[in-house]
Amino acid sequence: MRFATYSLDGEVRAGVVVGDGVHPLPPDVTVLGLVRAGLPAALEVGSSVLSGPSVPLHRVRLLPPLEPPTVRDFVAFEEHVEGVVASVSGGSGVVPEWYEAPTFYFTNPYALLGAFDDVPVPPGSRLFDFELEVAAVVGRDGSSLTPDEVEIFGYTVLNDWSARDLQRREMKVQLGPAKGKDSATTLGPWLVTADELESYRDGDGFLELDLRVSVNGTEIGQDLLSNMGWPFEELVSYASRGTWVRAGDVLGSGTCGNGGCLAELWGRGRELPPLAAGDVVEMTVEGIGTIRNTVVAGVELPPVRAARPRPRKRKR
Repeated sequence: MRFATYSLDGEVRAGVVVGDGVHPLPPDVTVLGLVRAGLPAALEVGSSVLSGPSVPLHRVRLLPPLEPPTVRDFVAFEEHVEGVVASVSGGSGVVPEWYEAPTFYFTNPYALLGAFDDVPVPPGSRLFDFELEVAAVVGRDGSSLTPDEVEIFGYTVLNDWSARDLQRREMKVQLGPAKGKDSATTLGPWLVTADELESYRDGDGFLELDLRVSVNGTEIGQDLLSNMGWPFEELVSYASRGTWVRAGDVLGSGTCGNGGCLAELWGRGRELPPLAAGDVVEMTVEGIGTIRNTVVAGVELPPVRAARPRPRKRKR
């Protein structure tokens, strides 16, 4: 089943997407609430409205499928790391520590955008980039879960928009990425429940989904989700070690390889321009759907003030 959150005539509703229409759920139902109720209950609620009227998708604005309490983004594709290390930090190869355990950072849940929203260039950035990912939504609360104990409610497409110039500066301080990833993350077009994608699992438990991204109609990258170093169940398990994950938490796969972002290609010597106002970035993930965002000019702000050197006196 495909659950969406949408806006129509100023009203925000949750609904079930079937074909080119969305069947509205009751006004008090949210997708996050359905996730927290559990997949069997959510499917029952969704099924109850399928015999009712639907709204054409072209009439609505698709919002992020849910309002997650947290968003973690992993870096689970080895090929992506190979290219980006050269582009962002000036290094080469993949550090041995990458292979030891999954790595993630927390990103901004207040900066989520819908599947077809415009995306402003972050203030001060001249190296704006996309990142093609898939996100899993945690299905139940848990702490120190084993992979077998993990429940995933569903999946959606994720574009982790990145200001590479800001990211480069931050990572030289060995803290980040932070502001370089703070401006926008697209989620959409809807949340596909996990049961719909089980047929794509390979023999090792990975989802063998085709991922593609284009800029202005020209395909830039293509990969398989099964090239992740760890399946999503292991990513959720790792995130829960010694702490909690909650139903509705979003975990990104990290950017796929083979052109999943411009920075990877820059690191491999490809001379492609950074994103600029007017560029249209389209991502399609097999079994999930397509998101399409237009880059627009961002707000112009004064330069950031540099730190004031201090004499390091210890007494007034």
